[in-house]
Amino acid sequence: MKILFASSEVFPFAKTGGLADVAGALPLAFKELGHDVRVVMPKYKSIEKHSESIHDTGKQISVPIGQETQTGRILEGRLFESAPIYFLENNSYYQRDYLYGEHYQEYPDNAARYIYFCRGILEACKAMDFKPDIIHCNDWQTGLIPVYLKTLYNEDLFFKDTGTVFTIHNLAYQGNFWHLDIPLAGLPWDVFHIDGVEFYGKFSFLKGGLIYSDVLTTVSKSYKDEICTPEHGFGMEGVLRSREKDLFGILNGVDYTKWNPANNPWIKKNYGLENLIGKQDCRDDLIQELGLKVDKKTPIICFVSRLCYQKGFELLKEGMQYIMKQGFAFVGVGTGQSEYQQYFHDLPKLFPGKCATFVGYKEVMAHKTLAGSDMLLLPSQYEPCGLTQLYALKYGAVPIVRSVGGLRDTIQNFSMNSKKGTGFKFRGFAIPHLHRSIKRAVDVFKDQPVWKQLIINGMKKDYGWGRSAEEYLKLYKSVLDRKKSSNNGQTFGLN
Repeated sequence: MKILFASSEVFPFAKTGGLADVAGALPLAFKELGHDVRVVMPKYKSIEKHSESIHDTGKQISVPIGQETQTGRILEGRLFESAPIYFLENNSYYQRDYLYGEHYQEYPDNAARYIYFCRGILEACKAMDFKPDIIHCNDWQTGLIPVYLKTLYNEDLFFKDTGTVFTIHNLAYQGNFWHLDIPLAGLPWDVFHIDGVEFYGKFSFLKGGLIYSDVLTTVSKSYKDEICTPEHGFGMEGVLRSREKDLFGILNGVDYTKWNPANNPWIKKNYGLENLIGKQDCRDDLIQELGLKVDKKTPIICFVSRLCYQKGFELLKEGMQYIMKQGFAFVGVGTGQSEYQQYFHDLPKLFPGKCATFVGYKEVMAHKTLAGSDMLLLPSQYEPCGLTQLYALKYGAVPIVRSVGGLRDTIQNFSMNSKKGTGFKFRGFAIPHLHRSIKRAVDVFKDQPVWKQLIINGMKKDYGWGRSAEEYLKLYKSVLDRKKSSNNGQTFGLN
């Protein structure tokens, strides 16, 4: 099968969140299963540090943006020396210090930037003579690809057999722009209506993907159900309910070649199920590096995440005094909203010797923190899938999570009676619920033989990409079968 994976960010070339990790790992799982998979993303400024492994294909694209035509080269590299990855060049759009905006303000020309990206992908396919069976689109930045295929490219024989899958990684980010960007995109006005790309008077790239794609997915089964409700639908719940038969939840995976304490080069000592001693060495190393003043009986709890409302930061702030009174040491790693960053920065002053924070994000710091911590706290307001809790399981940092979305699906409550489970979950987004889970975790931590069993339970879990890739491939096949049999009245769905 020929698969084109379209994403606005791909690790290690550009990253702001979990989408980049998914885009950097899932295509490789397809490759290992024998499929012709290629990845495409914008050529951001950050790509320059990888320039030695990237070459010019000699091909160009020309994309009309309103009354102008923007041109750029198609560059090619390798994703971890495996799958081909194409970079669409346009220096006026992408040669910037950040991907989507600065100082928590989106770039004012983001509509044009991702119009160019979406239509440029289709032009790049033709320029490279690559006819994909499936174009897998991800989040609003790729939402116009299915729209173009069903409108401007509807009679283009090059794409007559191409199906589309659109994955929602976070419904809160929608790419809603003013309605006069419809001509900028070169689209006819007859797509701007309630059953098209119109969303409360705006031109919604996300809604375009939701309406025009052959099938929709999101990144956990619980989140699939949640986004069809007003509480988590961000105004799109009606659209999603109307496409419920074409909406599937496929859990994200983990690339264990990069997130595994058994072979990680950044931590003090490697460890795994057969040898947990190395985790204590990593804990000691984290304590020393951060200048913490704690003994072996002090549990270290960490928060490794974006600093934003979604991740439950308000609940973390409200519960911090209680957490520290329970005898914890706290390590925080993250970047995000300025007011949260300031709070994060000031925390060590409130709890000297017991608290350390790193404002920013570095892969090495995330690995070292998970390896050296006893627990991970994720009190998310909502969570499409979450990857950090999956990393934490493998690193032996027991998750304490709110039971929403992917956190609900991936963490099982620990039982002292059965000794089964992988962490601690709470339902309500309120302090009493958080306190109870924290107290349960502390009580179990005091019984070190039982705590060791809890760690082992988590480390045994396998959330590798192989399982998820097989589910996607089954879905891809369903899309292609549907296209072939669309005139025969057959029902679409997974068997």
